[in-house]
Amino acid sequence: MEQPKDGLILFCKKDCATCTMIVPVMKKLSAGNQALTIFTQDDPGFPEGLSGVIDDTSLEQSYHFQIETVPTLIRLENGQEIGRTVGWDREEWRTMTGIKSLGEGLPPFRPGCGAKNVEPGIVEELAVRFGGIHLASRRIASPPLEDEMETCFAHGWTDGLPVVPPTEVRVVRMLEGTTRSPDEGVGIIPPNQMACTVEKAAINAVMAGCKPEYLPVVLAAVEAACLDEFCLHGLLATTYFSGPVVIVNGPVVKAIGMNSGGNALGQGNRANATIGRALQLIVRNVGGGRPGEIDRAALGNPGKYTFCFAEDEPGSPWEPLSVERGFPEETSTVTLFAGDGVQAVVDQLSRTPESLARSFALCLRSVAHPKIPMAADAVLVVSPEHGNIFRQAGWTKARLKEELDHLLHIPGLELVRGAQGIAEGIPEAMKDITLPKFRPGGLNLVHAGGTAGKFSAIIGGWVASGPRGSQLVTKEIRS
Repeated sequence: MEQPKDGLILFCKKDCATCTMIVPVMKKLSAGNQALTIFTQDDPGFPEGLSGVIDDTSLEQSYHFQIETVPTLIRLENGQEIGRTVGWDREEWRTMTGIKSLGEGLPPFRPGCGAKNVEPGIVEELAVRFGGIHLASRRIASPPLEDEMETCFAHGWTDGLPVVPPTEVRVVRMLEGTTRSPDEGVGIIPPNQMACTVEKAAINAVMAGCKPEYLPVVLAAVEAACLDEFCLHGLLATTYFSGPVVIVNGPVVKAIGMNSGGNALGQGNRANATIGRALQLIVRNVGGGRPGEIDRAALGNPGKYTFCFAEDEPGSPWEPLSVERGFPEETSTVTLFAGDGVQAVVDQLSRTPESLARSFALCLRSVAHPKIPMAADAVLVVSPEHGNIFRQAGWTKARLKEELDHLLHIPGLELVRGAQGIAEGIPEAMKDITLPKFRPGGLNLVHAGGTAGKFSAIIGGWVASGPRGSQLVTKEIRS
């Protein structure tokens, strides 16, 4: 219906004690010489016996006028709102209407009730029906006798686990997590080189089980994955184990409840689990990166379902990864690493940084293969108990990296093919030189984990690390 352009409009519902109390006020206003339109939210017959009452049980007008509480009285002039009062406040109503005797015999103030259009689950439905939101994605109906989850399986939209069916209402609710337009481009997703919009990302975030407040993190992860330096297409096509590992830094970690402590690399935290999963589903459903097709991994790893965690910044002995990579401490970021599974580092006896660094180096040497240098990068996740050893000794992150680099320069004689009776290795011609295990910048340190347990972890990288393959990339998270 066409909205009124002048006069007073009142939103009310029968199931509201304040609305019922002010029926005499409505009658007085209706009998006066001012134009009054009454929109009733729940009962077309309320208030009884008055003209100008309009059935708004569809909540269309309530939605357009952004009503949050009933009763709400609004004054319009030339279609523009020039005044509004919420609930019953006798003095405000008298000022709005110009009737000094209005509400005689009624209490001076009564709060209103929550409007029906803002009840849980209703807002998004109204946005779909009346909000002018036009989702560009094609609609696919689930057959009448088929479960919606089975429809998702049948269309190949899942990673092997059930997904949340992405209904219009759920997608609209997800889009409320960002200020970015649904049609804004986020990146071009390989291997099919398909454009991913904010809307497409939101659809997959719904399927992954994300909350709306996670969406900005998902969008930043997609942007990072699409950077040339990350080489997502190559990562998809490799026969190696690796997939995207998402590391989150900054205030967003606390804001959305991410886990950087006990079991940070494991299951149990919704944000960790669903953000990483959303990225993988976008690669699958938007870009077409499916196992057995372009994804040629010989074995893969469980992290290809989801691999996302936050750095424990408050407990860290060092600056966060994001700060090390040039971002202000108050900036939230995602960092992507082309990594495979988790390799344990067990050292429960070292009490000096020198001893612990040697343990780290010995374990790091086995990334990809102990006899393959400068092929795979790595992320060393240092636990709090191990971190405290470096803190107490005053070792900075740079100091530890320098020590590890020194310990991981390996004589070529140990690395050549045939050494230790192992055919794998570097060419014989390189036997007289010393080689670093990791290329410059190829080893990164992150602090995370539970406060009990002298266990750290190594996340080995794709054997095509560096400029010829994949490099660590970081993007700022935007709302």
